[in-house]
Amino acid sequence: MKNLLVERLELTNFKNHRSSSWSFNAKVNIISGNNGNGKTNVLDALHYLSFTRSYLNFSDAQNITHGEQMSLVKAQLQRGEQHYGVDLGLKKGQKKVIRVDGKEIDRLADHIGFLPVVMITPMDRDLILDAAETRRKLLDASISVSNRPYLDALMKYNRALTQRNTTLKYFASNRTYDAEMIDLYDQQLCEHSAVIYEHRCSFVEELLPLLQEFYQTLSGGKEQVGISYKSALHESDMQSLLVEKLEKDRVLQYTSGGIHRDDVLFTLGDHPIKKVGSQGQQKSFLIALKLAQFEVSKRHLGMPPLLLLDDIFDKLDEGRVANLLSMVNTDNFGQIFITDTHPERMLALSQTLKLQHTTFELLDNGEVQTL
Repeated sequence: MKNLLVERLELTNFKNHRSSSWSFNAKVNIISGNNGNGKTNVLDALHYLSFTRSYLNFSDAQNITHGEQMSLVKAQLQRGEQHYGVDLGLKKGQKKVIRVDGKEIDRLADHIGFLPVVMITPMDRDLILDAAETRRKLLDASISVSNRPYLDALMKYNRALTQRNTTLKYFASNRTYDAEMIDLYDQQLCEHSAVIYEHRCSFVEELLPLLQEFYQTLSGGKEQVGISYKSALHESDMQSLLVEKLEKDRVLQYTSGGIHRDDVLFTLGDHPIKKVGSQGQQKSFLIALKLAQFEVSKRHLGMPPLLLLDDIFDKLDEGRVANLLSMVNTDNFGQIFITDTHPERMLALSQTLKLQHTTFELLDNGEVQTL
């Protein structure tokens, strides 16, 4: 099993970080400070280096410090025995650029999986509360990190879907129709959806027992949690679905059925956790889900992703936080980053659990102190 470590991080004009640098512990890194000082932004910078986009759904331009024209995120990292320099540059009005050891990556998708991360944040509640698209994004991101055929099929499917929808709009506005052109896009959708469907089924099947195990350990509860994959392709093939909905699609001017409409169902007992789960149960479920995602990624990548824990005391009592930290303070997990507003709280837990850690404090003036 390879190790993965971020040894140093430098931020320039990244959100509210005009200039900050960090030398990280190989195990646990605690980032403390008042609300609004930029703790979460440090974790988001690591996510940016992993997925080339913000976890917080900000546009590239919004991640550049107000009043500035460019932003730079740089890291020195170790993968196995190799050391690398990775930097991601943003300039207003230009395409973002990511480089590894000074060499520009031509396709951003080719970088996915090089620096894997799993992030746990209060925003994860949207996975339960929001529409299916939010859960599909998690599914797609989780699989793509360690599965290049899946990522390629997903990109090709989305490209064909966009072209089909654009063509349907063109036909409607010009009162014309070309069945052969639609058939061409349908063939592409069918080909790529088969790959996507197969890998989604396998991923959820692998995830389920891990989710249940982590939930039981974290909550100590007797209730059973579950996750299942909901897809129209369980009952029909993609070609039949497209043919069945063609007339409806022509009226709507978009593709109303297919793998892009799938969902993931979260359950507590036999009921949707959204309806019956308390805030504490939902929070424990989401953390268990992300830890299961971590474990699957580690198995397929042959190295543990970075684990980013943002504001873990949100809706979790100190006992459950202690359970969580005990779980991740093992050789099974690699480098961990934690944010909290109360350094004394995390320091006390760190001493009790004997965590190998470094604690940083982000001051109101933007300076970083190592405690």
